[in-house]
Amino acid sequence: MDNLEKIDIIRNRMNTTYETAKHALEESNWEVVDALVFLEKEETSKKEEIFIRGNELVEKVKDLVRKGNVTKIKVKQDDKVLIEIPVTAGVVGALVAPQLAIIGAVAALVSKCTIEIERFNNEIYH
Repeated sequence: MDNLEKIDIIRNRMNTTYETAKHALEESNWEVVDALVFLEKEETSKKEEIFIRGNELVEKVKDLVRKGNVTKIKVKQDDKVLIEIPVTAGVVGALVAPQLAIIGAVAALVSKCTIEIERFNNEIYH
């Protein structure tokens, strides 16, 4: 199998760019399975978790949206996802209000929860 076929395999399985697929294969000595594992590890490193009390939930989500560079916010209790909100770049004001109302309702029902944050980052780390 030539390098282009390997890149195509990585691109199709991981829904990524040629550049990212090539970089992963180079880091993995052109082994397809190792490159897939490399990209999976890199993908999970873009997530972070914040443990928070229910009464602080709405303010924290507002702060995250305001700061930007967030693509998805999940509110979880234990391992159960209570709400998942995609965050579009440039979303402000009234567009966020319905989602904040839902988060407020969730916050009223839980005493402690976790916010899982996915950040978008198209950079390749060398």
